Amino acid sequence: MDIVTDSTETDSTVYGRCGEGTAMHTLELVTDKGDTVVYTLEGEDTCANVLGGLFVGDKIAVIGEHVDGLNEDMFAKKVINLTSLLGTWESLDKNFEILEGGAIVSTSGEPRYTEWKILNGQLILSPDTFDIYSLGPDSLYLENDRGIYGYKRLPQKSLGKKKAGK
Repeated sequence: MDIVTDSTETDSTVYGRCGEGTAMHTLELVTDKGDTVVYTLEGEDTCANVLGGLFVGDKIAVIGEHVDGLNEDMFAKKVINLTSLLGTWESLDKNFEILEGGAIVSTSGEPRYTEWKILNGQLILSPDTFDIYSLGPDSLYLENDRGIYGYKRLPQKSLGKKKAGK
């Protein structure tokens, strides 16, 4: 999955797939470069922010850091399941579909989003930047300096594809 990468800001996010060694308190990430990194999800005075769940094979974005005193070298500060983020989202005034590769199909609401990416743990829905407040199987809550925005997931129907015969 390609993510939009035309930013001048350095991205501290590590991308990969959720590995089979993932457990309740650890995330095994097989990075896009082929390395395997194990992140601690919980530790002394720490708790990772896992958004969208952890499912083996799903595309994942991780913001991690080294924490002294833990058995593992890395602690996951934020984990975003990019596979869970994909789909069609709707609010009272917006309707858009987040697609693989960084594209968005936006059919209503202003501004109309054109592309997306993760940058340092934040979701950029061009032209806006959000913190992902919550990502569940049927809901998405995004937050920025203007407020929190709630979306529900629509059934699998691509906004970018017309049905045959219509």
